[in-house]
Amino acid sequence: MTTDPIAIDSSATLRRGADVVRVWDPLVRVFHWGLVAAFATAWLSAEEIQPLHEIAGYAVAALIGFRIVWGFAGGRYARFAQFVRGPRATLAYIGDVAKGRERRYLGHNPAGAAMVVAILVTLSGTALTGWLMAEPERATAVSGQLAIVAPALADDDDGGGVEREADGALKEVHETLANAMLLLVALHLGGVALASFRHRENLARAMVTGRKRAAGPGDVA
Repeated sequence: MTTDPIAIDSSATLRRGADVVRVWDPLVRVFHWGLVAAFATAWLSAEEIQPLHEIAGYAVAALIGFRIVWGFAGGRYARFAQFVRGPRATLAYIGDVAKGRERRYLGHNPAGAAMVVAILVTLSGTALTGWLMAEPERATAVSGQLAIVAPALADDDDGGGVEREADGALKEVHETLANAMLLLVALHLGGVALASFRHRENLARAMVTGRKRAAGPGDVA
């Protein structure tokens, strides 16, 4: 039996390392925190610093585009096929959470996966409507195709009136989606806090380091 402090410390370090695994790859982590920064910037600059708001919006769109590609081409825990579940599995998991008996997932749990999808869809719509507002001609064309412009305007010979109506409708949708994102963010933070408490691990820190506690008995890897 060794009494060498260095050897003992090294042995303990190896044991701790064996209990930790890499889950989130660097690109997933950059996407996550980049999206946080871009959305926060877009929200805070809305109606105040329009050029910055638009740049942040384009950054959001680029990050979403990357995440969709990475959801098919990335590592195991980045892939949609690994974590996206159907409505039945998601509702069953939420029911288990309510009863305090949910299983720990090494990657995204079913509720977290649903949140990822909801955030990507909502932000995609927010970015799209923002882009259309910045391109009046495209906004008018799309609004006409989707019947966003009121039928009463059909006899309006003033093209500018149609354009203003289209812009107003898009702005309303854009703001509604942005507000919906705030609700999703609140739910996301609440879910992260609850899972961190229930499973005794800091999920926010895991998204910084990429590492989580290795799967134990009953966990889903």
